[in-house]
Amino acid sequence: MSKRNSASAKTAARERLRIEREREAKRAKTKRQVIVALSVVGVLAAAGGIGYAVVQANKPSGWDAVKKQKLVKPANSTGADGTTVVVGKSTAKKTLVMYEDPRCPVCAQFEQTVGPTVKQDLDAGKFKIQYVGATFIDNNIPGEGSKSALSALGAALNVSPEAFLEYKTALYSAKYHPDEQDDKFNSDDYLIKVADTVSALKGNAAFQNAVKKGTYDKWALVMSSKFDTDAKKYGFQGTPTLLMDGKALTGGDGKSAPMSVADFNTALQKALGS
Repeated sequence: MSKRNSASAKTAARERLRIEREREAKRAKTKRQVIVALSVVGVLAAAGGIGYAVVQANKPSGWDAVKKQKLVKPANSTGADGTTVVVGKSTAKKTLVMYEDPRCPVCAQFEQTVGPTVKQDLDAGKFKIQYVGATFIDNNIPGEGSKSALSALGAALNVSPEAFLEYKTALYSAKYHPDEQDDKFNSDDYLIKVADTVSALKGNAAFQNAVKKGTYDKWALVMSSKFDTDAKKYGFQGTPTLLMDGKALTGGDGKSAPMSVADFNTALQKALGS
């Protein structure tokens, strides 16, 4: 082999090696670019996922979400927001306003002791009853039973005023009213179980669906706000509270609601002016 051919062969070999190295460098560069691109996509996806999670976490849930729902007013209620609940004979000249919290143990005691007399006087036309529901116990003793029970009462009112009154009596009964610390009324199943003791509500699919779907949840919150407003207006703080003509009916202590039939009769006669 001549020196010239040998030199040419070496030059050609070096050129092929250079070209191969350039190709390898391009492949490596492309690979790095792909990896970087995929990494960016991964980071963006992760960031998007985190952002979505943060948004979802900050969305209101439970009863906070209820505040933004549309208000559904029960049948047999009046007023712009459906929170005027009046039952009794239209001919009755006086109205007894009753403020009660479903979880309130004193309300349960009042209903069990004085409730039958109140119902008797209501049926006799001595007065109408305006009911105002409260839910402050849910705040004082953490839970949601007062709101849930009040919503269920709205579902009962939608059936009839009679069903509403009977259901309220059942919820406050010694058999079904839970201890104040027990948030039993937060269970739809339990609320429906109690409702099954009321003939108009037993097996009532419309009532049960309203309880399960929370149809009157927003109404319960608005009703509770009415209690808060009235409490400030009339200067009372707890339940049960009874008002007639804007004045409280009280027992022997002159402060609390009458907790015996005798005290209730005395306070009522005074309020009726008889």
